[in-house]
Parts: sequence; structure tokens; C-alpha cells
Amino acid sequence: MSREFVALALMGIDQHENGAIAVSRVLREAQMKVEYYGKFNTPAAVADRAIRDGVDVVGISCHSWEYIRLVPQLVSELRRRGSNIPVVVGGSVVTPEDGEMLRNEGVSAIFTSSTDTQAVIERLRELIRSTRRIGLGQERQDLR
Repeated sequence: MSREFVALALMGIDQHENGAIAVSRVLREAQMKVEYYGKFNTPAAVADRAIRDGVDVVGISCHSWEYIRLVPQLVSELRRRGSNIPVVVGGSVVTPEDGEMLRNEGVSAIFTSSTDTQAVIERLRELIRSTRRIGLGQERQDLR
């Protein structure tokens, strides 16, 4: 199996990148390849780059209200382009109600600031294994 490849980004005007940088370090220490797309991205730009780069998962760090609107747009942009790349969200502002809404919009996992880093690593690996099985024509497991 090839190395897991995760893209992390912030969208909109959210500038709180410390969480994304910390998570990228944790994932790299777990031997994952991580590409940090930085701040001020649009859903279309993240979708385009993630597909072009061939990432396994897109992680969106959010610490402002914009994620409610932008994350569903990202999922839609990926699907419109024929991609099944899972989208995950992390951040301290995600409420349980917002998390449920995002799951209903196609987000594969929600990580709050209290999520154990080992749990993040394990969940990402589950998603990647599941997505790669789909690519091989195997039946999808619902991991939500």
C-alpha cells in the first residue's frame, strides 16, 4: 500500500492556522504525506488541487463561522468533478449540531479540539482504506 496522502487547508477568511499546522506535524510523524494548502482558499480551488495532487483525504481546519457554508460547497465541488475524496473537518468551533449537518452534507468525519491525535490518525487511515477499496471495485463500507 502506498503512503497515505492528506491535504489540509483553510477556506474563506479564516486565518487561524495553528491547528492545521499542528495536525500536519502529527500526521507527518505518523508517516503520512501531508500537503498544507494554506489560508484563504475557495472550495473550488481546494477541490481542483486535491484532485490534481491525488490526495487520499482533504482536511479542513475551521475556526470561523464560514465552514457551515464552505465545507458543503467543497464536498459538492469534489463530487461534481467525479471525485470520491473524503472530506474531514476539524476545529474548536464545530458544535454537535453543525457536525451532524456536515455529516448529512457528505463530510466523512468531524474532529473537535478535544479529539485524541491517535484517534485522528486511526480514523483517517480507516477512511483511506475504505476509499482505496472502492477504487479497486470492492464494496464500500459506511464508516460514518
